[in-house]
Amino acid sequence: MVEEGNFEACNKAVEEDNEPKGLCYFFWGPIYWLKMLAVETHWSFVFGVVSVYGISQGLGGALARVGTEYYMKDVQKVQPSESQVYSGITSIPWIVKPIWGLLTDVVPIRGYRRRPYFILSGLLGLVSMLLISLHSKLHLVFALMALTAGSAGVAIADVTVDACVAQNSISHPSLAADMQSLCALTSATGALVGFSISGVFVHLIGPKGVFGLLTIPAALVFSVGIVLAEPNMPNFAYKEVSQKFLHAGKAMWTTLKCPEVWRPCLYMYLSFAVSLNINEGLFYWYTDSKQGPSFSQETIGYIFSIGAVGAILGAILYQNMLKDHPFRDLLFWIQLFYGLAGMLDLMLVLRVNLKFGIPDYLFVVIGEAVSQMIARLKWMPLLVLSAKLCPTGIEGTFFALLMSIDNVGLLSSSWGGGLLLHMLNVTRTKFDNLWLAILIRNILRLSPLSILFLVPRGDPNSSILPTEMLSSKDETEADEPKNIELVSLVNSVDGR
Repeated sequence: MVEEGNFEACNKAVEEDNEPKGLCYFFWGPIYWLKMLAVETHWSFVFGVVSVYGISQGLGGALARVGTEYYMKDVQKVQPSESQVYSGITSIPWIVKPIWGLLTDVVPIRGYRRRPYFILSGLLGLVSMLLISLHSKLHLVFALMALTAGSAGVAIADVTVDACVAQNSISHPSLAADMQSLCALTSATGALVGFSISGVFVHLIGPKGVFGLLTIPAALVFSVGIVLAEPNMPNFAYKEVSQKFLHAGKAMWTTLKCPEVWRPCLYMYLSFAVSLNINEGLFYWYTDSKQGPSFSQETIGYIFSIGAVGAILGAILYQNMLKDHPFRDLLFWIQLFYGLAGMLDLMLVLRVNLKFGIPDYLFVVIGEAVSQMIARLKWMPLLVLSAKLCPTGIEGTFFALLMSIDNVGLLSSSWGGGLLLHMLNVTRTKFDNLWLAILIRNILRLSPLSILFLVPRGDPNSSILPTEMLSSKDETEADEPKNIELVSLVNSVDGR
């Protein structure tokens, strides 16, 4: 008789032999990979990632970025420093993600924890995008409010998938990098499609028409809330909600005080905050007809689409070659190359590329692809690290808190970049000091190398938190179901 362990090993070997090899793997490998994730984590998890990351954030985010750039420049006619600050304002809903996480974790509506929040996020996107697209002369203040509401809709939908990623990273630690790769690849693929068509649509129907198209991803998120299979809890004890909020707050504070948590959190914030964002200044220069290359709307979209290709390459490179490298060693080289890649922008603005006979378009395309690839390589190990810092029981809320820390860093970067552009007097028509802003940004990008000691050096496939934080006090020793659906990620309050 064959022993059970040997029998399972033989079955695994047979399955591996049946998988496509060589050139066929290039085509069928991703399908087998998605099938593996669907079997291990449940198909609804994969569906949620594709819907939220791929369609709403990827494709919709690409259309929104290009549409907002031209909306602020051509419709609202603001200065680049102001546009940089306004882009930070519209990102505020992503900073308060822990609030959305707490609501979806502990405050069900009519017995459902997830479906009502998907519906709410879809409605926010629908109403806000319709308001901007249909109003002929919308005041800047109301336009910012609508853009912020639309951003809130995407952020609320994002929290649920983030929670699933965090919990699945704990229950399947060996698949943590694969799940982050799925998120990154779907987002980058959606962004590639979105950027490819964004410039054409801005040219054909204008930036306000593009906002009208953004009602489609919002409607998809709304439909997810309608069809999502989720158990109903009709007897939920709403009187215990405040106690649950207090318990979650204490658990998050206790976790944050742990050195294994606050040290990498501090690094993540500082690494984003000091890398000043001056993209608005570069965008205005790209489209300037006198000092810049005067790129058309279609060209801008194509440039950003090549950046999405770079992001996809970065995700593939991380998944296949870098995911098993220690966090600290990997981030050292990524941060170093991130600072050096910024020098391509400096060469472009100083017109060094023309002295070597390289056209502006080709040089910008190369720079955008390299920058986005390195940015993705930097982002993915930080996502894996964040998922491993989440304690059991408040996975969704704590992962949202960690993402909000990153977003506060991005907001600081955006506002700091706007201040830098203002101080150097970079305006809609004056770009004399843009090269200096780029040089300062590139130098600051290298500064996080001095605080890498805050990041753990350990194996990314192993747990980082102390053992006592990986098990909830309310959990029993019973086995958890293997299939994790898009359902509640915390213990039922009334089920004790």
